Amino acid sequence: MTDIMQSPAVKQYVKQPDGDHQPIRAAVARAAELARDAEAHARERQHVKGKNTARERLDLLLDTGTFEEIGRFAGGDINNGKAGAAVITGFGDVYGRKIAVYAQDFSVRGGTLGRAEGEKICRLMDKALELKVPIVALIDSGGARIQEGVAALTEYGHIFRRTCKASGFVPQISVILGPCAGGAVYCPALTDLIIMTREHSNMFVTGPDVVKAATGEVISMDDLGGGLVHNRVSGVAHYLGEDEADAIDYARTVLAYLPSSSDDEPPTYAYAVTRAERDTAKRLATIVPDNDRQPYDMLDVIRCIVDYGEFVQVQELFAGSAVVGFACIEGHPVGVVANQPNVNAGILDVDSSEKVARFVRLCDAFNLPVITLVDTPGYKPGAEQEHAGIIRRGAKVIYAYGNAQVPMVTVVLRKAFGGAYIVMGSKAIGADMNFAWPSSQIAVLGATGAVNIIHRKDLQKAKESGKDVDALRAQLVADYQRTTVNANLSLETGQIDAMIDPEQTREAIAESLRLLAGKRRTRATTKHHGNQPL
Repeated sequence: MTDIMQSPAVKQYVKQPDGDHQPIRAAVARAAELARDAEAHARERQHVKGKNTARERLDLLLDTGTFEEIGRFAGGDINNGKAGAAVITGFGDVYGRKIAVYAQDFSVRGGTLGRAEGEKICRLMDKALELKVPIVALIDSGGARIQEGVAALTEYGHIFRRTCKASGFVPQISVILGPCAGGAVYCPALTDLIIMTREHSNMFVTGPDVVKAATGEVISMDDLGGGLVHNRVSGVAHYLGEDEADAIDYARTVLAYLPSSSDDEPPTYAYAVTRAERDTAKRLATIVPDNDRQPYDMLDVIRCIVDYGEFVQVQELFAGSAVVGFACIEGHPVGVVANQPNVNAGILDVDSSEKVARFVRLCDAFNLPVITLVDTPGYKPGAEQEHAGIIRRGAKVIYAYGNAQVPMVTVVLRKAFGGAYIVMGSKAIGADMNFAWPSSQIAVLGATGAVNIIHRKDLQKAKESGKDVDALRAQLVADYQRTTVNANLSLETGQIDAMIDPEQTREAIAESLRLLAGKRRTRATTKHHGNQPL
């Protein structure tokens, strides 16, 4: 598609309206002037706030010279000096692959959404679904246009429905670069990933003024729904950019790991084995401490396994006891899920459960194999977790793994106790290949907890007879660890396929993925969909 505004004749006219140049029609000349003036007005409005214009943001997102705008003057009135709607829509390339994108323009009526804007966005989404390409939204809007009343709200309904229709079919990414309030927040909330910036980026259903009027609470926009709050506290967002360029670059990076649609395979990249790879593999044996109570950084393990040590985290600031993100194995994109012993011993709680479940569902929707690295003592106990819904929210992990049909490879590094062992990609729940390190401990309960229950009476008798209870407990714990807390039973029952040395981990995962490359989806029943715990 060629935009008449980009033609040499029009560009020359815009630079020198009174100069000698190819004659152009008055209507086109007027449109060119409007386009020029609109962007100049946008720069004037946005730059003083430290923000880019909508078109500058598109330049950051897309490969140079690939943007093809659709409906540039839709919703405008060229004769009366109105350039168009408060949203820019079109198609462009990211790393050579086509995407659909819309960018809200805050310089036009505060970026508010009315009928014209809603129709432009819906037209773009319909075409994206037809072409099977990802959809990226650059959000900077004051919400529904109050002057248009219910008509504006209706357009949100149309966008919601299309977003639901696209969910799991094409990747959808929302980049919040300004305000996003009221019902408008549910447009990004329905997409796969939400990216926010440290400054200028806000999301809330009701703003500070409404909160104060309703409850008397005084709170700032950032404290109520800023980028840091939604990345660290609520878990609504998936990445916190330092600025607009960082946020948009993260969107480009994520798209590099995802296919254009669920009908496609993820892109592949050239990978050359280097001499350093063997040294990196050997490092794995030194990262995990022998003491099962000593923490370590799971990120060090992941970087020793994936190509070039490159790992793109998702929700890095939220639910730190779990780590999820994108990487490549021999040039093929994968999703990595792992416990993080550095944070609360890698325990599963309500937040980390939802973080893991959501990411596994994303990978399964877009054909990315799931690599699970397990080191967890189990689910977090306590009244706080029970009251927060650990049963319901923990079940989401089971549902995600239990329904996934992409290749799944699991490695138990150290601890895998109780229900957490089952839900974290066990063979029983659907993983294809399962491995364990020699130091791994797999059991219903940790040794100390199990001894306190199994030998409760023996310990009580020892106490009553004046014997050294601590010495007896230590002996019983040692016996239990030697006979029960290991991977032997899992190996004997086929729940673990092989015991591997740490330095063999990458090789075992790569071989498994090659074996599973031909795995295809099947439909076991005629049901419409499952009733997932929400």
